[in-house]
Amino acid sequence: MDISFFTAAVVAGTPLLFAILGELMTEKAGQLNLGVEGMMLMGAVVGFKTALITGDPFLALAGAMLAGALGALIFGVLTVSLRANQVVAGLTLTIFGTGFSSFMGQGLMGEVIPESMKLFFADFKIPLLGDIPVIGQIFFNQGMLVYTGYIAAIVAGLYLYRTSIGLNLRSVGENTAAADAAGIKVSRYKYIHILIGGLLCGLAGAYLSLVYIPSWQENVTAGRGWIAVALVIFCRWNPYRVLAGAFLFGGLDIIGFRIQKYDFHISQYMIDMLPYLVTIIILILVSAGKSSAGSPPASLGESYFREER
Repeated sequence: MDISFFTAAVVAGTPLLFAILGELMTEKAGQLNLGVEGMMLMGAVVGFKTALITGDPFLALAGAMLAGALGALIFGVLTVSLRANQVVAGLTLTIFGTGFSSFMGQGLMGEVIPESMKLFFADFKIPLLGDIPVIGQIFFNQGMLVYTGYIAAIVAGLYLYRTSIGLNLRSVGENTAAADAAGIKVSRYKYIHILIGGLLCGLAGAYLSLVYIPSWQENVTAGRGWIAVALVIFCRWNPYRVLAGAFLFGGLDIIGFRIQKYDFHISQYMIDMLPYLVTIIILILVSAGKSSAGSPPASLGESYFREER
């Protein structure tokens, strides 16, 4: 494969990067949100519609992130305050987000964002870093949101492993009752990081509709939200590994277009299912491992009620 393939893999992996980080932050708080696909769709349609109405890229991104956060807030109220089953709540959020996207997207089919916004999100080279052979072309000749993804992954890692707030967050996810007994505001931590997860998922959806395509398509996420949930496990809940996981699956997502250049007689349907097949294989391999390193938060998916301590 040439350098252009790896450059395109970074672009294709960026929405996954934001979505994985969003789900990772949520799960670190002990909440399993399977509504990533729904929040991405909500962010995609609101961001796209805001872009058409205002022509302002900042308002479009803000609208998308707020839409994702709204979906996350619904999940938070159901699972934190009302202690509903997290799996059911997450699946419901995905269904809601899909319906919301279809409803809001009526009449948008075939619409394209303004040229000024395309220029705003266009690629640009970072001085010095962009001049590094091969690596510079792949990683440092990209768009603004790709660079934002790099920063988000690094900041998330520093936040989780180098700050007292991050330590408190990990405590909430590992043993909620013990964290509560230590004086940590458990519900506050859960809500804040659920909302952060929603913001990032909304941004992932906006990237798809505003940058990656950039026009409106029904079901624009195409299952990427589900892949993101699985890749949290592949990355072993480590933000630094998210970069590798996202870009690997970005490459799998676009490999079909590259194969078409060569005379390979492979069914397009087989190529299209490759990312999902690899996801299943990785889940099997990771689940088979017995190492405690990189294990999920111990309280993941468990509802917490203080009076039950």
